[in-house]
Amino acid sequence: MNAQRTLRRPVSCTGIGLHSGNKVTLSLKPAPADFGIRFQRADLGGLEIPATVTHLGGIRLATGLTREAVSVETVEHLLAALTALGIDNCIVELNTPEVPIMDGSAAPFVYLVLNEAGVKRLQAPKKYLKVIRPISLSQGDKRIALYPSDHFKVTYSISFDHPLIRHQSRTMRIDEETFVDEIAPARTFGFLKEVEMLRQRGLALGGSLDNAIVLGETGVLNNALRFEDEFVRHKILDAIGDLSLVGYPVIGHLVAHRAGHALHTTFASRILEEADAWRIVETSVDPAVAALPVRSPAVKATAHLAN
Repeated sequence: MNAQRTLRRPVSCTGIGLHSGNKVTLSLKPAPADFGIRFQRADLGGLEIPATVTHLGGIRLATGLTREAVSVETVEHLLAALTALGIDNCIVELNTPEVPIMDGSAAPFVYLVLNEAGVKRLQAPKKYLKVIRPISLSQGDKRIALYPSDHFKVTYSISFDHPLIRHQSRTMRIDEETFVDEIAPARTFGFLKEVEMLRQRGLALGGSLDNAIVLGETGVLNNALRFEDEFVRHKILDAIGDLSLVGYPVIGHLVAHRAGHALHTTFASRILEEADAWRIVETSVDPAVAALPVRSPAVKATAHLAN
């Protein structure tokens, strides 16, 4: 049986909210089978917000969830890490509305799960959403689609009028190993000319050269890139996190061009609406992927572990 997974023990870290600029304490805790991923606002009596499209909130350059006028923001990097590591059940406790940005990638969350919390297999079968016919969605020049496949694969392309980016495209089969080594370290990015505008709107208040790639007119203002095509790799990371809101790991080929959080999450809702395009299965079509061992990440977290 390919079993569901949760964490072996609780783990906590502290960081800064990218848009709020506030200090955040994040705790990840084990949960029972079929619990799913649920956010809890510890500062509001532990109100739970399931990480599903039915609780999708506002999209302001990041993905948010809401329930009963309570929200959690910037959830996509953490959700991508939990999904790629096969964590089906987890409590995510926050003391503010925003998940900490850490270094702008998913690598710190990978480190917390694999090196601090550990992974525990549960006595319940894992369930997948297997695509059996194409699903697609377009908005202007932005496109996204899912096609049948025997495993989870992503093809993503981006185009920006910037000399360091221009057109980038990557196709990658996503499993625990490829995510940890090739996708998780890719950081979010932004343009210097947009920073002041965002801050006037109350966004990116916690953004810095420590938690994002910042692009000037001709190049990167902070550290060197981790990958030559780090930009498109981060878009793949975002898509994995946003797609997780369907509530199951997906077996299919995701193809996206110039998509972003708004299109990703709208597409996640579309998937569930087109119920004849997929079926829920309890065994991955590719058992070799399901049996991949839990491994340590290549990039260590920059988190401050809480006592």
